[in-house]
Amino acid sequence: MTVAALHPADPDEVDSTEESEGWSPVDLPAAQAAARALLHAIGADPDREELRDTPRRVAAAYAELLSPRPFVATAFPNDERYEGLVVVSQIAFTSLCEHHLLPFTGEATVGYLPGDRLLGLSKLAHVVAYFARRLQVQERMTMQIARWLEDELSPLGVGVVVVAEHSCMTMRGAQARGARTTTSALLGVLRDDPSARAEFMAAAARG
Repeated sequence: MTVAALHPADPDEVDSTEESEGWSPVDLPAAQAAARALLHAIGADPDREELRDTPRRVAAAYAELLSPRPFVATAFPNDERYEGLVVVSQIAFTSLCEHHLLPFTGEATVGYLPGDRLLGLSKLAHVVAYFARRLQVQERMTMQIARWLEDELSPLGVGVVVVAEHSCMTMRGAQARGARTTTSALLGVLRDDPSARAEFMAAAARG
C-alpha cells in the first residue's frame, strides 16, 4: 500500500501528493446540502438565523478533516551507518471514525531501525497526519503508517504505537469516559528480535 515512490527524479525526495486508495476530494456543495438535510432530519430549522451558516461550516469542517495533506518526505543516505532506533513520540492527531463520523484523537509513536536510508524526522509526523485525515479505524491507520515506512525506506524494522480516545465510545454507546484504545504494529526486526522490540516499546511507553 504505497502512497509515494522512493525513486522520483531526485532520489532523496519522496513525493506523497498522489491520490491514495481511490480517495477523492470532498464535494463541498453536496456536503453542504447534506448537512442542511441532516438539520431538517434531526428537527432543526436550517433557516433559523443562528443555523443559516451551519451547513457551510459543517461542509468545510469535514473537508478539512478528510483531506490528506500532501508532503515531500525527504530521505537521504545513511552514510554514517547509524544503527540505532529512530523514534518520534507524542505525535498528536485527529481522525474520523468511519462507523459513526465522530472524531477520535490521540498520539502516535513512530520509529524505525534504519537500513540504507534515513527519513527527515518531521516527516514521521506528516505520515501520521496523512493517514489520519480520512475516514478511519485505528487498527487500519496503525498498519498503514507502519507499511508506508516499510515500503518507502526498506528499514530493518518498523514500530508504530497509537493511543487514542474515541468519541463514539466515550460520548455514546458505552459512554466509557476516559477510555483509551492502544494499537501497535511491529515489522521486521522490531517484531522478530525480543531486545529490539523491548527497546522500541520502552521508548513508546516513555512517550
